[in-house]
Amino acid sequence: MGQAVDPTAAPGQAAPGQAAHGDVPVLEVRGITKTYGTVQALRGADLTVNRNEVVALVGDNGAGKSTMIKSISGVISPDSGQILIDGRPVSLSSPRDARAHGIETVYQDLALAPDLDPSANLFLGRELMRPGILGRLGVLDKRRMRREADEAFASLGVGIQDTTVQVATMSGGQRQGVAVGRAVRWAHRVVLMDEPTAALGVVQTERVGALIESVRASGISVVLISHNIPFVFEVADRIEVLRLGQRVATFDRSTMSAQNVLGAMTGALTFG
Repeated sequence: MGQAVDPTAAPGQAAPGQAAHGDVPVLEVRGITKTYGTVQALRGADLTVNRNEVVALVGDNGAGKSTMIKSISGVISPDSGQILIDGRPVSLSSPRDARAHGIETVYQDLALAPDLDPSANLFLGRELMRPGILGRLGVLDKRRMRREADEAFASLGVGIQDTTVQVATMSGGQRQGVAVGRAVRWAHRVVLMDEPTAALGVVQTERVGALIESVRASGISVVLISHNIPFVFEVADRIEVLRLGQRVATFDRSTMSAQNVLGAMTGALTFG
């Protein structure tokens, strides 16, 4: 049986997908708290994401995973603690702040506009205008947006046969590909993915795994929330476990079993 990584330890000599010695994490969460009335969603929670790494954030229902992701994506503000980008504390008081720091989120519901085509979804809120007076009049450069969307999807291996159709007509796997493609198009540090395989079949889940590998290959780190532990072991470099609003363990996926992870999630296995 492998060894669990000390959750409080700084990154040391790296295995593939981890930070090199002396390198700082691309994203670090230190001791954040969040309380809703009498409910403590986060109780000094931590998270470390190194460059070019896929980190799975797992935990039972109510562990604080969604609150952690909302804090990083700027949807909510923690009551206390720090979020650091490249070693520097930042304030992420809105999703716009998170996006400005190169952090994009793929939500479980994908947050796509079903009546628009993939290219329009890719540039939703960031539309490209025609040059010259037409752009000043608000005329969209649909040809350029479609061309850049095709290039973005092709670079990730997203198989979209017809990019002119409405997203509502696409399969679940294709819609997931559009959402991931949009995130990668604008992210330059981290992509947060919330339950990307929920309600997907086996083949579509495999495609999501390939998408995550493509994102990592592009130099962008991934934080993956998933209850699908076998999938986590297929795609993640490290696994960080939240329990009752705190990080209780960090595992190197290559040296740990699913039983270890489940034990940490439930409290049956503890680390001191």
